[in-house]
Amino acid sequence: MIPILDLKKQIAPMRVEIDAAIKKVIDTANFIFGKEIYAFEIEVARYTNAKYAVGVSNGTDAIKLALVALGIKPGDGVICPAFTYYATAGAIACTGAIPIFADIDPDTYNISILSVENVLKYKKKLKIKAIVPVHLYGQCADMDSILKIARQNKLKVVEDTAQAFGAEYKGRYAGTIGDCGAVSFFPGKNLGAFGDAGMVLTNSKIIDEKLRILRNQGNKKKYDHLVIGYNNRLDTIQAVVLNVKLKYLDSWNKKRQGNAEYFNEQFKGLRIKTPIVGKYNIHIYHQYVLRLNTSSKKLIEHLRNKGIDSRIYYPVPLHLQKCFKYLNYRKGDFPESEKAAVQTLAIPVYPDLTGQELDYIVSSIRELLQ
Repeated sequence: MIPILDLKKQIAPMRVEIDAAIKKVIDTANFIFGKEIYAFEIEVARYTNAKYAVGVSNGTDAIKLALVALGIKPGDGVICPAFTYYATAGAIACTGAIPIFADIDPDTYNISILSVENVLKYKKKLKIKAIVPVHLYGQCADMDSILKIARQNKLKVVEDTAQAFGAEYKGRYAGTIGDCGAVSFFPGKNLGAFGDAGMVLTNSKIIDEKLRILRNQGNKKKYDHLVIGYNNRLDTIQAVVLNVKLKYLDSWNKKRQGNAEYFNEQFKGLRIKTPIVGKYNIHIYHQYVLRLNTSSKKLIEHLRNKGIDSRIYYPVPLHLQKCFKYLNYRKGDFPESEKAAVQTLAIPVYPDLTGQELDYIVSSIRELLQ
């Protein structure tokens, strides 16, 4: 089996370095708020050119904390795409806010600007206070248009950067363009921890201070709780693992881009759509997603029978999920999201793929589509 991601291959060359970093944490027993967390935050801020980086428990909580810090309250409306992972809308709902879905662009799979404009036009009765654009699969949404809409409608902007840490939009890193950027370091991400971990990026000192209080039970000083907060701290062990791996991120992303370019060239002439990258984007290919004019089910089954992991990200759009039934959306409300959920498939693109594995993936796809 060629998996969608092989973490064992990734970890092996740096195992000694990671083991040494973890050992230092064990030896000091500073598992909560060890100095290594602040060291990692400084490195991430330096890497992304963000003024502030706040380590948190995971990417979902990063979205939640960012919304709360920006003043989003229960009952407020927050726009997000219907085609993304559950956590985007789940984090909104967990604040008590109302997820308001928009459709996606059929080429980039990111939130559709036209759909957002229609939502704001036809849902004026809702108290829409924020938008969470998702940088899906590793490339940024159209942030200039989103920021323009946000300014016109007085919306806060939280970038869901779970899949795009290291991606760029017009020379700026994903997560540093809106009011906040929510990052996931789930193990399967381009930069992944050894468990759950996340971060919030911001250029506002006020928001940075709010986030640091909110993530730590609402206190700035022990036993002095200023607000109702959460237990959303980043673990010290995860911080040291991520700090080791951060040094390798750019080289990993370049290998992903090289693998994607190889696939793009090899799939020319086939009845399949390769990723379309916006001129303003540097795509880091968290996922390499292909698209057919019909259901991708047959090709996925074919690849799995050949020992190649392939799957749909995401087979059920959010507006059709049972947990969001209370929002009263129906099938047909977001046609592009619904088509993408049927016609797309992801194939392995991770940096440790060998030339032989890349060739095998290509020949296996050609076998069915040529």
